Amino acid sequence: MRVLKFGGSSLANAKRFLDVAKIITNKAQQDDIAVVVSAPQGITNHLVYLADNIGSREAIDDGLTKFQQASNTIVEALSLSVDGFVGSKVSEYVTDLVNQLDRYLEGAHLLAYCPDHINARIISLGERVSVSILEELLSAQKRAVEVIEPAQFLYTNNTSLNAIADLAKSKAEYASKYSKLSGIGLMPGFIGTNIDGQLTTLGRNGSDYSAAVLAVCAQAEVCEIWTDVSGVYNADPRAIPSATVLDYLSYQEAMELSYFGAKVLHPKTIGPLAQHHIKCYIKNTSCPEDKGTLIGNEKSEGKSVKAISNLDDLTMINVSGPGMKGMVGMASRVFEAMSHANISTVMISQSSSEYCISFCVHTADAKRAKKSLHQAFELELFNGLLEPIKLQNKLSIISLIGDGMQQQQGVAAKLFSSLAQARVNVIAIAQDSSERSISVVVEERKATDAIKVCHQNFFSHHQSIDVFLVGCGVVGSELIEQVARQQKALAAQNIDLAVYGIANSKGMSVQSGGIDLSNWQDFLNQSESRIALQVDEVKDFVRKNHLINPVLVDCTSNEDLAMSYVEYLEQGFHVVTPNKKANTDSWEYYQALRNAAQQTKRRFLYETTVGAGLPVIDTLQNLFRAGDELHQFQGILSGSLSYIFGKLDEGMSISQATAIAKENGFTEPDPRDDLSGMDVARKLLILAREAGMELELSDIDIEPVLPEHFDDQGSISEFMTNLESIDEYYANKVSEAKAQGKVLRYIGNIVDGQCKVTIEAVDGAHPLNAIKDGENALAIHSRYYQPIPFVLRGYGAGAAVTAAGVFGDLLRTLAWEQVN
Repeated sequence: MRVLKFGGSSLANAKRFLDVAKIITNKAQQDDIAVVVSAPQGITNHLVYLADNIGSREAIDDGLTKFQQASNTIVEALSLSVDGFVGSKVSEYVTDLVNQLDRYLEGAHLLAYCPDHINARIISLGERVSVSILEELLSAQKRAVEVIEPAQFLYTNNTSLNAIADLAKSKAEYASKYSKLSGIGLMPGFIGTNIDGQLTTLGRNGSDYSAAVLAVCAQAEVCEIWTDVSGVYNADPRAIPSATVLDYLSYQEAMELSYFGAKVLHPKTIGPLAQHHIKCYIKNTSCPEDKGTLIGNEKSEGKSVKAISNLDDLTMINVSGPGMKGMVGMASRVFEAMSHANISTVMISQSSSEYCISFCVHTADAKRAKKSLHQAFELELFNGLLEPIKLQNKLSIISLIGDGMQQQQGVAAKLFSSLAQARVNVIAIAQDSSERSISVVVEERKATDAIKVCHQNFFSHHQSIDVFLVGCGVVGSELIEQVARQQKALAAQNIDLAVYGIANSKGMSVQSGGIDLSNWQDFLNQSESRIALQVDEVKDFVRKNHLINPVLVDCTSNEDLAMSYVEYLEQGFHVVTPNKKANTDSWEYYQALRNAAQQTKRRFLYETTVGAGLPVIDTLQNLFRAGDELHQFQGILSGSLSYIFGKLDEGMSISQATAIAKENGFTEPDPRDDLSGMDVARKLLILAREAGMELELSDIDIEPVLPEHFDDQGSISEFMTNLESIDEYYANKVSEAKAQGKVLRYIGNIVDGQCKVTIEAVDGAHPLNAIKDGENALAIHSRYYQPIPFVLRGYGAGAAVTAAGVFGDLLRTLAWEQVN
């Protein structure tokens, strides 16, 4: 014998009924089967609405009409598509049910009260509609069907709306009533009967439980639960699209998952099957060829953590106070109060000092729970032995589940590390002695973030980088192109890099799921999804889309944005930038940036602020961490000035060299920004501060490229024309240097704690003599590197190399190492 149960989603419309009938007939060719059905999708909701609105005759009439229409829509469609399907027969039965339902509702309406046993009769009629339709459909297909009436054998306790089956009595009664059942048996789920013959229901979505009870009674070998998914997933696929179907679960794992929120399993279903060692399959009605998930008696092997579940809409209740400590029987009184109020406790945690007992209940029960505790501890609360009962709402329980967790080291540590990575605060913790599950209570708004990171760390090993790019000029545009080219290769390495927002002067255009970078310009110009470039606006987008590794990439030179970096760090963003303004602001802000990054465990990365694509900052930081000390520094820190002064060696005039550098994109749009020396000064200040020097930008002695007598006012074009007036000035300086066997270089120096930027004539022995054509070079004299300096040299001008450096910083925001 094989029991098949079909849920409401499997019976949502005529096509689904046909799919179910096909599955039944195929299975019936292999074995005797019994089929348990739920109400068609949505119909139970109509019935619950009726029971909840018995005070309104208008609502009753409306609900009855919707119930009948929903049923007859399926009947009429099957009548048109299936030969031999007598729809009028089913419609008459539905009409009888509606009349019966109307009598129940009229009586309750007159009483202005719906007793539980009447409520049970009302909400259980949907399953009978499914039986009637399916019986007629199978009969039309020449299949012999016998209806199994749960009132004849499925005995429960006296609870009308959430009854528990008496397996021993039910099994005995089934044997006497249905021992000769063969072929196809058909039973409405959700329904039972108490010892007095009064109808009971097994709780909302209790048809799974009905199937399990029937499987026990019929001594079935297998119980199949057919639904709208292809098995049990290792996480909720609605929250985690990359969640995968589990091939196998032990009974214990399945019970933990069903209890802690797995929607595909009813919490009471697994118990009877486990007790009688009946295998259970979870299958997909729409894809019957899928393997599904097998639930059995063998212990799971393989991964220590099998699945992650979440249970939402919970409230934590804290009972605490000096009267708790050392007082025998306090815990029993707490949970006795819950028992008297008929409230289930979902999770329990107690402090080792015995000062506080915390437990979770479903939020719908929270007020009743508090009232019951007030009644039970009225005297202790009055005398101050207990603190006021505290309720914390909008909570979720995240649980890791797996047989392999037993004796497996590091699971809890990895869980808490993952939660810290997602910036999720743990409110309470619980783990039983079986070590099969570990559960934590978190804020409900952070539950999806927690699940997402845990799933990545325990299962997919995918790492994510969620980018918000500000500034799509020369460097920003090049960075987007580089990311677009590399996304596929990164995905092959389990790195999911997506750009969620791009900002220009109009604001930030955002896209849930990530922006298609192949046409990002069109998206930016036409986007209707634009938010203000403000920390709160961007953070709200991150929260709504449950992004766990957001990175602000600032490719501008905007000072206001640079001054907001601390706020972004405090809100959980990494910050990556070639913008020098933040690191060269006041020493106090410089320190605030580092403190914010350290406290929030976010990264502030600015490698390209000094040497474009050269690993300057990272190299210096590693040297200083290893105990090295800076004695002296000399460097060519501007790619544009490296190019210009190199061209002077070749006989080109200062105006010609500057014009070519500007045309090639080596300089800023206004070359005066480069020629002023301020850019080099900012870079030199960053290096000095990395070495621990508490300096301000005003402490840097700057010799600009433009001599004091030169008038640099006017438009850019006017400036470029006027630049010719100093060609002779520089020709003379070049000649003087050449006569001494030297060349001119624009050099940043740090000597004896003093910083200066100067034009220097250097000979062939100088480490910076050969630096030209846009190269950067840094000569570092330190405790470890002397008398010969440590030299970093490489190309330091142009959008491509700068964007590549920013890209490299971006990849350094990966929050954890990849696990093979």
